[in-house]
Amino acid sequence: MFLQPIFEVVTNKSFGEAVDAVIERTKANGFRVLHVHDVQATLAEKNFEQEPLKIIEVCNAKYAHTALQIEVTVSLLMPCRINVYVTEGKTVISTVKPRSLAGIFNKPELQSFAEDVEEVLLRIIDESK
Repeated sequence: MFLQPIFEVVTNKSFGEAVDAVIERTKANGFRVLHVHDVQATLAEKNFEQEPLKIIEVCNAKYAHTALQIEVTVSLLMPCRINVYVTEGKTVISTVKPRSLAGIFNKPELQSFAEDVEEVLLRIIDESK
């Protein structure tokens, strides 16, 4: 069975409303927003045009600590990211599913852990749409 690595939803919310919703729902689900990267603004500084795109870095200290105890190199994938962007006039919220990445490390105990993190990330996105 092939696991789709990307989870995404299209929302009727504006770009700004979707970003605000993700930030609010992240906090409501026990995660913390570490940083919001405004990719459109960053590229505009170098005169590149980009439709609105923000990368929202989210983390939960308990999950992070657990993951690092299992495999320190999982830090290469931390923090988790939720993207909000506009394409073809539609606002999209997306993330990479942690279960699709867990197999990289060849540590079976990461799989069930990744399922728990994925459940929260997908809930944040569903509640944000």
